[in-house]
Amino acid sequence: MNEDLLGALDSIEKERGINKETLFEAIEVALISAYKRNFNHATNARVEIDRETGKIKVFRSYEVVEEVSNKNLEMDLEQAREIDSNVEIGDNVELEVTPKDFGRIAAQTAKQVVIQRIREAEREIVYDDYVDKIEEVVTGVVQRLEQKNVFIDLGKAEAILPPEEQIPYERYRQGERIKVFIVDVQKTTKGPQIIVSRAHSGLLKRLFEMEVPEISDGIIEVKSAAREAGHRSKIAVYSSNTDIDPVGACVGPKGSRVQAITNELRGEKIDIINWNEIPEGFIINALSPAKVSRVTADIESKEARVLVPDDQLSLAIGREGQNARLAAKITGWKIDIVSESQLEENEELIPFIPETKEEQNDTEKVDEDVDSAETEKEEIPDDDEITEKEEKDIDPSS
Repeated sequence: MNEDLLGALDSIEKERGINKETLFEAIEVALISAYKRNFNHATNARVEIDRETGKIKVFRSYEVVEEVSNKNLEMDLEQAREIDSNVEIGDNVELEVTPKDFGRIAAQTAKQVVIQRIREAEREIVYDDYVDKIEEVVTGVVQRLEQKNVFIDLGKAEAILPPEEQIPYERYRQGERIKVFIVDVQKTTKGPQIIVSRAHSGLLKRLFEMEVPEISDGIIEVKSAAREAGHRSKIAVYSSNTDIDPVGACVGPKGSRVQAITNELRGEKIDIINWNEIPEGFIINALSPAKVSRVTADIESKEARVLVPDDQLSLAIGREGQNARLAAKITGWKIDIVSESQLEENEELIPFIPETKEEQNDTEKVDEDVDSAETEKEEIPDDDEITEKEEKDIDPSS
């Protein structure tokens, strides 16, 4: 048993990366409990495993006293000096008390401890591996659906895609490979719990990083993104290199790059816009494809009022307010949109009108910056209906 134990611990240390000394200490603690459970519940026991031979010994500690009142805890001086000739009253001595049949108990206990420690170590390794991947994209295989939760096999671990992190109306087929965004990794008694998302705006950013080399190389920077998962999204990009068109690079040749991302997101419409450090210019870009006549902004409150031609009002607001909501999310501004006819009826709708020459010049500069930042974007046909697939799907909404 001793040789088998040492061999097993050596193999575990090499293959699993679990320190052998940690296993020895865990087995010793478990053996103490086993000894106390099977042999008079002794509280003064100690188990020692020889690191070289694997031999297991049990020792009990006794206090040296003049008169013994408890033979399980005390020993008289004469008996104690047979063990250690230098011992005195009040000292402690240890006596080996290894039971004859303790080897069977030790073997069974050691096996249980080793199995438990291996499981704990594997869980810890998986946790450490995936906690470093939070806010990263990984590819997994759809395993099963339970109570609207989709379970994704990531290889070393299993992730949960909860209903609130799923793309509305998206269907998941067993065995299908999908990309997911790691939102959180939590420690539980059953191992690490990995929460992933298909609806997070971070997924959109990471997909662009994976698809557009200029982003991963740092030539183009993704400044912000906003999504209404399954319907439409906006992403703002910027390049300090004037020779690089960030929008064109993200769109790709004949729209190939953005189309690959759209396909991964099941046909989600993606607007790619130029980021602008001037708030008014950024707001105008964010409201594209609508044409904007003028923007007035309050920097302190981060509120903006946008003036658009009458024929652009519905486009600026978007279906059920979608375009305006996404523009507000991606800019971080509260945006109020009014048409030119509404302004004629009520001039107070645009509260700020430049009065000084300096202020007028500032407004003209914004207009020039916006005109020079006309953005090229990928337009995907607006189609809210989802084609029913012929293959049998797993529908998390059912």
